[in-house]
Amino acid sequence: MDTKRSGRGLRFRDYEHVLRMAGLFVLAVVAFLVWRSWMVPRDFGVYGHFRAGAIADAAVRTPLYAGQASCIECHGDVQQVRSSGRHAAIGCEACHGPLGQHARGQSDVAPVRPDPRIVCLTCHTARLGMPAAFPRIVVKEHSESGSCTECHKAHAPGLQ
Repeated sequence: MDTKRSGRGLRFRDYEHVLRMAGLFVLAVVAFLVWRSWMVPRDFGVYGHFRAGAIADAAVRTPLYAGQASCIECHGDVQQVRSSGRHAAIGCEACHGPLGQHARGQSDVAPVRPDPRIVCLTCHTARLGMPAAFPRIVVKEHSESGSCTECHKAHAPGLQ
């Protein structure tokens, strides 16, 4: 280290390395600001931490999901059964998948009924962290094979 003794202790005589480091820091900040102005859309931040154009982009897309109200229009009988069971608060498409095309009449094919064993076990297989009050099963102790709907109603679970 090239230093010079003075009455106040050691002092750097050559400080170009500090200037080089400061220059690199300034260059990095400028590069970041240029990159940010190029990457962040101009309409970002108009509505808080969102891009204003995202609303128009989402409006152009055709929705995949129809919503429970669309299902009830044609399947009111199923809704009556569901309203009396423990699945009343669960939307139809949580088990049956996206049904937007079906509800809009764009698809002439009725939705496929899901495999109850797969759909039911998705939520009801016992796992760590599940609330104690949530109905959960250990598959090997409950039923190792067969469909859940052999003993339970799909839309209003309980024994048949």
